Amino acid sequence: MTHPFLDLPPLSAERFAAIEDGVARLLGTRQDVLITQGEALLPLEGAIRAAAGPGTVALNVITGPYGQTFGDWLRDAGATVHDLSVPFHTAVTAGQVREAFAEHPEIDFVSLVHAEAATGNTNPVAEIGEAVREQGALFYLDAVASVGAEPVLPDAWGVDLCVIGAQKAMGGPAGVSAISVSERAWARMAANPNAPRRSYLSLLDWKERWTDAGRKALPHAPAQLEMLALQACLERIGSEGLETVMARHRRAARAARAGAVALGGGLQPYVRQERDAAPVATTLRVPSGVVASQVVARALESDPALPLAAGGGALAKEMIRVNHYGRDATPGAVQGCLAALGAALAEQGLTVDPAAARRAAEDAWR
Repeated sequence: MTHPFLDLPPLSAERFAAIEDGVARLLGTRQDVLITQGEALLPLEGAIRAAAGPGTVALNVITGPYGQTFGDWLRDAGATVHDLSVPFHTAVTAGQVREAFAEHPEIDFVSLVHAEAATGNTNPVAEIGEAVREQGALFYLDAVASVGAEPVLPDAWGVDLCVIGAQKAMGGPAGVSAISVSERAWARMAANPNAPRRSYLSLLDWKERWTDAGRKALPHAPAQLEMLALQACLERIGSEGLETVMARHRRAARAARAGAVALGGGLQPYVRQERDAAPVATTLRVPSGVVASQVVARALESDPALPLAAGGGALAKEMIRVNHYGRDATPGAVQGCLAALGAALAEQGLTVDPAAARRAAEDAWR
C-alpha cells in the first residue's frame, strides 16, 4: 500500500540546493546558506562552538532565556563572556551595547536574540548591528522567532551568523533550520582548532563536503519530509508576499495587546513599551493572586487548539503568552484567545469586558 508521505522519491542534491537558495532569497543575503537537519538548536550551538573558543571575548546579550543558554555555550567553549542583561519586559539598546564595548574594548563576538517569543520582546537589530560593525566584532543572531514576522536582513545589518527556524512565523516544521554564514565567520571557524569536525554539530564539514564541493552530492540522506515542508513554507510566503505576511503579524500583535488591555481583569502587557513588543507573541502579566498557568489551563478547556501558553519556568505563575505566529496570525485566533481568557478570568471573580476587548482588537487590526 502506497502512502503519499512515505513513498517519496529521494530528494536530489539539486532540489536541496534550490531550497537553500529560497532561504537566501527570504533573507536577502548573498552569504552562504546551509540548511541544517534538525531543530534550530543544532545550528545555534554549532555556530557558537565553531566560531568561539579560548581567546574569544564575547558580549552575550540576555533579554530572555535563550540568551542565557548562549552564554552557557560560550563559556563551555572556553570564551570569556561578558553578559549584558536587561529586564525581560524591555529590549536592549544600541547605546547599552556601545557602553559594554567601551568597558570591554577587547570584545570580538556578540550574541543576540532578535525576538524572544518566550518573553514577547524584540530587539532593534539594525541599530545594534551598526554598533557591532564599529567594534569590528563577529555578530551572531538568533532570528528563529522573528523570520517571517519582521525584517531579517543579515547583509544589511552586518550579521555574520544568522540562524532561522521554520516553526514559528514561517508556519512550518520544527525539524529543519538554516544558517547564513559570512566569509568572516568561515575564517573565524577555520582558525579555531576547537571547532567541531566529524560531528553533527560541524558547520565546517558541511562547507567542505557540500558548499565548497559545488553542492553536487549530499553528505548524507536529507530529512525529506521536513525539507519539502520548508519548501512549501517558502512557496506560501512567496505567494502571499513577505511584506503581507509581516504586516499580518504586526496586526495580530497590535490587536492582541489592545484587546487584552480593554478586556480588563487586571491583565497588563508584560512588555511595557509597544515598540519593544515582538510581532510573534504578546505576553501578559496577570494580577496579584492569580496564577497564569491555571488561567491558561482553564481557557484551553474551551478550545485546546488556541495558541495560548503560560510562561516558562518561574514565569508560569505570572505570564500568559498569546502565540499569534504563522497560521495563528489572524483576527480569529486573537479573538478566540481573548474570549477564552475573559471567560477564565471571570470564573475567578475578576471583572472583564469581552465586548470591549473584541472591539479594541478589531479596531487595532484595521
